[in-house]
Amino acid sequence: MVSPFLPEAEKVTAVREALPSTAAGIYLNTGTAGPLPRETAAAMAEVAEWELATGRAHVALFPETFERMAEARAAVAAILTSDIDTVALTHSTTDGMNIGTWGVDWRAGDRAVTSSLEHPGGLGPLYVARDRFGVDLAIVDVGDGGDDERTLAGFDAAITPRTRLVSISHVAWSTGAVLPVARIAELAHARGALVVVDGAQSAGAMPVDPGAIGADVYAVPGQKWLLGPEGMGALWVRPGALERVERTFAGYFSFETVDGRGTGVPWSSARRFEATNYHRPSVVGLARSCGWLSMYVGLDWAYTRAARLARRSADLLAAIPGVELLTPRHQMATLVSFRIAGWTPDQALDELGRRVFAIARTLPPVNALRISVGFFNTDEEIERFCGAVAELAAHTPETLPPHRGLPLLGQDAG
Repeated sequence: MVSPFLPEAEKVTAVREALPSTAAGIYLNTGTAGPLPRETAAAMAEVAEWELATGRAHVALFPETFERMAEARAAVAAILTSDIDTVALTHSTTDGMNIGTWGVDWRAGDRAVTSSLEHPGGLGPLYVARDRFGVDLAIVDVGDGGDDERTLAGFDAAITPRTRLVSISHVAWSTGAVLPVARIAELAHARGALVVVDGAQSAGAMPVDPGAIGADVYAVPGQKWLLGPEGMGALWVRPGALERVERTFAGYFSFETVDGRGTGVPWSSARRFEATNYHRPSVVGLARSCGWLSMYVGLDWAYTRAARLARRSADLLAAIPGVELLTPRHQMATLVSFRIAGWTPDQALDELGRRVFAIARTLPPVNALRISVGFFNTDEEIERFCGAVAELAAHTPETLPPHRGLPLLGQDAG
């Protein structure tokens, strides 16, 4: 069993046993979806089995569902070092970015400002606002995101008096840079703009306090660094921004009281942004994963270990001739992006998968490979992965010696 007080080696072993998919290969793609804890899978299966056997229509399920949702909000609030009333459940980071973006009462000529490193989940609603309402969309070129002064100068120039919204990632999904959100938020608030932050690559990967960095809205996914199920996410809303962020869609869950006679009182908390139903097993799964991280793994330990392993990965990769590191090492979290000379990302990922069973991903927008380094990874895995990268970098796809796989039983090994 995982405990916060186990010695390091024993704790890593226990953590990996609790995350079975870490045995399937070198798990380096939590930035897409993290390994699901065994405990979470069991809790979700129990709820799903109960629904199968008993049905989902009993009247008692409604208040019980609200209790499970409250548990999930509280578990996410603990990760975000915030009060439960600031958290709403969503279905994804993209949901949260849409809620934040459409929380502005847009008029033609209003301006929205974002960076050149944003994910489509944040860019998508901005494009719609531009195309539908004639919003002036300014995209600040921040390079790899590692030069704060360049980034701040760009945002300072782009945030005009007509700016209504600044939309920015906490950690860039492509280069892994930690962006200076707090300083950008100061500029935005001084000129009357709301700040919406994409926390897809930060929440659960590094210490996060949305209020301290000046966010008005902070969107997070469930399936990445929180190690929860797909189809779940959360939204943090600054208490002072609750009345300012407009509600653009609503439903039964949005209101404290509602009837069919024209009366509806929205929740005074972030729950006003919860419009529709949620998959009960997934709600339980999100709460269980967040609770497991907070109470059994320990957030400080997880953050410190993941940061150390990620920096070790970046250092090893940067030292390999023929490897170009995109991630700014002085300003990184747990994502590491790089290129290998002579190799396309797809070729390299395919070969690394065969040679060391690496589970990573390619980044077509920047023509690179990306690894996501978690607290559950080991030094041996990192060294083995980087050794395989070095082998690729010393060759081309045409000159690389073939990899000898393990023969199957009954197969002629000759």
